[in-house]
Amino acid sequence: MALFDDGPVSPVRPRSTGRRVGWIVLGVALAIALILALMPAPYVIEKPGPVFNTLGSTKDAEGVETPLISIPDQTVYPTKGSLDMLTVTMLGNRESRPSWLNILSAWMSPSEAVIPLDDAFPPNVTTEQQQQQSQIAMVDSQQDAIAAALTNLGYTFPAFVTVASLPTDSPADGILKPDDQIVSVNGTAIASVDELRAALAASGAGKPASIGIIRDGASMTVDVTPVDIDGTVVAGINVSTTYEFPFEVKIQLDRVGGPSAGMMFALGIIDKLTPGPLQGGETVAGTGTIDESGTVGPIGGIRQKMYGAVDAGADWFLAPADNCSEVTGHIPDGLEVFAVSTLDESLAVLDAINTGADTSSLPTCPVG
Repeated sequence: MALFDDGPVSPVRPRSTGRRVGWIVLGVALAIALILALMPAPYVIEKPGPVFNTLGSTKDAEGVETPLISIPDQTVYPTKGSLDMLTVTMLGNRESRPSWLNILSAWMSPSEAVIPLDDAFPPNVTTEQQQQQSQIAMVDSQQDAIAAALTNLGYTFPAFVTVASLPTDSPADGILKPDDQIVSVNGTAIASVDELRAALAASGAGKPASIGIIRDGASMTVDVTPVDIDGTVVAGINVSTTYEFPFEVKIQLDRVGGPSAGMMFALGIIDKLTPGPLQGGETVAGTGTIDESGTVGPIGGIRQKMYGAVDAGADWFLAPADNCSEVTGHIPDGLEVFAVSTLDESLAVLDAINTGADTSSLPTCPVG
């Protein structure tokens, strides 16, 4: 019998079915996680936005460089350094929401904030309507900043309450018109928005209020029945305060909305109308609303604005005192923050920086 040796025979190894299934499950899980991460989230993100030096220039829509503040018919003094106004950029809206991956990244960043979509963009307000309201707020804040600055410098001028617009389904629709000047409510003279609110509250909701107006130079009286919205009596009009300033002050800033630049605009105007740099040529940033009397009010996005100030090279920051609860414990390294409630307090801080005085006695937010 002949035997033939065909060489060594390789052992048969069964395929690792379990390992293959494991990789498939992992791949599917990763794919699902990626899909979920890229899905739109019910949030938007606030992050530091552009910084504008109110003593400097900006480019308009046509790319032409224009001073943020110009006062053509008055003596304007040289300025030095920066008085920076800060902005917040909103990532997302109802039409384009950020992904969960974006949201996770924002949660991990101290300079960003995650805001519920409904808080940032109320369901009954369109993105376009909100942008329009923001632009109106910016225009009003600029006028209030001019009024606060000129009042601080000793100028006097008349002020008027004017209808800016009427929202949808307003009880004043067809009765009041934009540009109507409101002079009285039930015979009580009106010279400010606060006085209008108080007069409407005293009149009450559900019954006609006699509103005196000036339209196209003619005086007349109309009846509007205010309504109660969340405990506030309103006539269904958006109003603003207009002023007859003794000279022209132009503020040029496109594509930025909201009222939070008021205080820094007021400081910039004062700096230009008075000799010597208010802050000694330093880089000072700040934020806050302002009214014609010089009262500084709270704003949104204070933490993002502090990080924007640091990125712009500021060492000093003026924060509304009413925002201190959001400031405490969140101040970026290298930034000294002062709490201010009035334009005079802001000027006192700038004077201390200018003269090199001890700033330890100036108001600050409590340390967390």
